[in-house]
Order: sequence, then structure tokens, then C-alpha cells
Amino acid sequence: MMDVFATLSGNIGIGLATAFSPANLLYCFIGVFAGMLVGVLPGIGAVAAMSMLFPLTLSLPPTSALILLAGIWYGTAYGGSTAAILLNVPGSTSSAVACLDGYPMAKQGRAGIALMMTTVGSFFGGSVGILLMMLFSPLIVGYALEFTSAEYFALMTLGLVAASTVAGESVVKSLAMVVLGIMFGTVGIDVYTGGERFTFGQASLYDGISIAALAMGLFGVSEVITSIRAVHAAEMRGKAITLRSMIPGRDDVKRSIAPMVRGTAIGSFFGALPGTGPAIAAFLSYAVEKRVAREPERFGKGAIEGVVAPETANNAADQTAFIPTMTLGIPGSATMAIMLGALMIQGITPGPKLMTEHPDIFWGLVMSFWIGNVILVVLNIPLIGLWVRILTVPYQLLYPAILMFVCIGVYTVNTNTFDVWMVVLFGVLGYAMRIADLPAAPVLLGFVLGPMMEEHFRRAMLVADGDFLALFHRPVSGVVLGLTLAILVWSLWSTVRLRRVRPAAM
Repeated sequence: MMDVFATLSGNIGIGLATAFSPANLLYCFIGVFAGMLVGVLPGIGAVAAMSMLFPLTLSLPPTSALILLAGIWYGTAYGGSTAAILLNVPGSTSSAVACLDGYPMAKQGRAGIALMMTTVGSFFGGSVGILLMMLFSPLIVGYALEFTSAEYFALMTLGLVAASTVAGESVVKSLAMVVLGIMFGTVGIDVYTGGERFTFGQASLYDGISIAALAMGLFGVSEVITSIRAVHAAEMRGKAITLRSMIPGRDDVKRSIAPMVRGTAIGSFFGALPGTGPAIAAFLSYAVEKRVAREPERFGKGAIEGVVAPETANNAADQTAFIPTMTLGIPGSATMAIMLGALMIQGITPGPKLMTEHPDIFWGLVMSFWIGNVILVVLNIPLIGLWVRILTVPYQLLYPAILMFVCIGVYTVNTNTFDVWMVVLFGVLGYAMRIADLPAAPVLLGFVLGPMMEEHFRRAMLVADGDFLALFHRPVSGVVLGLTLAILVWSLWSTVRLRRVRPAAM
């Protein structure tokens, strides 16, 4: 036991030394500030923002790149709740729940209390999520180091299927988009045979499709196209927020403690599962609080529990989402896939060896979470006036600048105009997918995990002399593939049953 604590304390020391370097402190601040801004602005989202800033990370050290992208990810939760409470305009899906009771509180003149308690709840949930990552990541890595290519292939297959079927409404559409992403990931020169695959004679595709071009097109450009007509300048209502108006009463604090704890537990659990994440955690946390409340009729009319619980849950989920991503190299969402892409493009293989071979990267990122959450708490309240003013800027003035930065960013990756045209192509594809109600996140997941799955599958087949059933003979890979098949069958059956119920109800 003493050895475990000694090792943990040593790793924490390495992480603190890395996170507190002046450069990493600067990128942590930039990341969380950009995340708050993105969270406030409706119609952009964390994925689009991370994809737009992705080219910037190519010139940074790996740790700084991850700290910057991670700050954007969990910083959006803080900014999203501010816009939801003050203006009834959720900046992200996970913040939409805060509108239900946050905006009624603002109309009652209690916006300051709602903002203060969500800030406290967000910090509490995020802190617990970080602690869970610190405690459980070494345990997971200890087992994962014994895995072979068969286990990695099985786990990646499980991650893809679960992330595509658990949260999506249409299983067939999600799986089709996964296959499309895997196809995009296979473009380029085959590392085993040296043959060209889907390059169509274009030398610019020999090294494969740029993840920056794909992510910025599918999420950034398509988001801008969709939002041009949908987003309008917000109109501020209510009185100005003062520090005195933010001091909660004893009843508010008493009502918030239990929802904060329950929201943290729900968010921590669902954040670590692929395909769920902060949005589902926030909605489920709200539903739980309404179910256990003595006065459920208060919900929707300004109940403090209806604001604190979901905001605590989505911040806890934001942190625990890093556990499978950083320990196993298996992203559960598009944002986590971008994080892995930032590592892979730097020549670092994600997975359990990351913690042992690059402890400064892993623990530096973990320690930066503490710093980022403290910065967010300090910045959240004083910047409320700034966020409100930004929301009054017409979106038609913002999107040309966004598109310009997207084109400049993707061009600087390889200084190749072909990548700019790829962004345009993926932007049009992303917009067409939105019209057809096709999810974009599975495409990015398939693009990132597809080549890794192919590599591990080929290795496993070489070891097994081409016997595919050997994957099921190994205990771990067999159980994981069986679970994957069960999830797939259950999702397909649920979809068929739902389609049968809907006509009967009409």
C-alpha cells in the first residue's frame, strides 16, 4: 500500500511540475477561456471549436496541445450554463437542462444565486471526476498492459459500437457513419503492402486524409452553415448581476448539497461510458432529482436542485470521459477522438503505455485539470457581463471570421491548398448529413479508430495464423466481443420495436 501511495505521489509531483510550467499555464488559460466563450455562443459547440483550433496544436508540444484542447472541452460546460440561465439560450446540449429551472430563477431575480451554485457544483463535480481519474487510471493501465492485439481490437470494436448505438436514435444510420469514417481512415498508402488505397492518383492523399480537414469540415464549417440562419443575437433580460445577489441563502445551500452529490455520482459513471457523456448525464440527473423531490411541482418553476444537479453531472462527466481515452486509447465521443488525434499526429501512440512511457504527458494533463477548474471558478462570475455583450453581436458578423480562421488553420498544417478544398468538401458533406439527419460524430470515431483497429486485427490474425475464431478463444477478447454483439442486437431490436410502437400509437 505504501508503494502505491509513493508511486502516486511521485506521479503527482511530475504532473504538477509539468502543469505549472509557464507555457502550459498559458495554454491552460487560453483553453478554458476559449471553452467558456464557445459555451456561451450557441451553435458552435466544443467539437467545432476543438477542430478549428486543432492546427494550432501541431506546433505545440504534446502536453501543451492536450491541455489546450482539454480546457476547451470542460470549459464549455461553464459558459453554456451562463447563457442558459441568463438568456434561456443553451450554448451546448448538456447545458440545455439548465434552462428548465435556471431561466425561471433569472426571471425571479435569482440569477446570481443560480450562477453561483452552478459554479460551486461544477467545481465539485469536476474535482471528484479528476480524483477518480487519478485513482482508477493506474489500476486500469495495470491490467491493460497485459493485453495483446486481440484484446485491443475487441475493446475498440466495443467502443465504436457502443458510442454509435447507445446514444443515437437510429442504429443503422450511426453504424453506417462509422463504416464511412473507417473508409476515410483507410485512404493512403498501406503500411504493410505499400499499395495505394482510395487515393485516385492524388499524391496529396498518399499520407491519408488530414484529421484537421475532416474535423474542421464536418463540425466547424457545417456548424457555421447551419447556424447562419438559425442563430440570432440574444436579448438580455433581467437586472444586472451583482456580487451581493450571488450569495445563496441557507435554504438554497441545504437544497443543493444532496443533488450535487447525486449529480456527481451519475456524471462520473456515465462520463466514463462510451456513447453517453455529459448530455445524457445531465438529463438523467435532472430526472432523478425530480423523481426523488418531495415537491416535484417546483421543477420547471425555478428549483435550485434542477440547476445544480445537471450542471454538476455534466462537469463530472467531462472529466471521467478522459479515463478510457487516456488509459486504453479508446475515445467514447468525437471530442475524445480529437484528443487522440492530437496525440497520434505528434507520433505518440495512445493507450496504457502512455502512462508508463510518457508520465509527464498523462499526469501533466491530469494536474492541469485542477488548474483549469480553479481558473474557471475565478473567471466565471466576473466575465458574465462580457458574455452577455458578446451574445448581442449578430452572428452574421461572426461567421466570416470563423471561416477565415478555419481556412488559414488547415492550410498551415501541410501548407497545401488541397487540404482547404478537403475542408470545403467535408463541410458540404457535413451539412448534407445534417439535412439527412445523419450523425457526424461516428464518422470521426471511425476515422480515428479504424486504422488502429485494422493494425491490431492484422497482428492478431498473424499470431493466430488467420483463424478469426481465435479472437473468441481468448477470455478477455471473447467476453468483450460477446458484449459488443449483445449491445448491437439489443440496439437493433429496440429500434425495430420502437418503429412498431409508433404506428400503433398514431
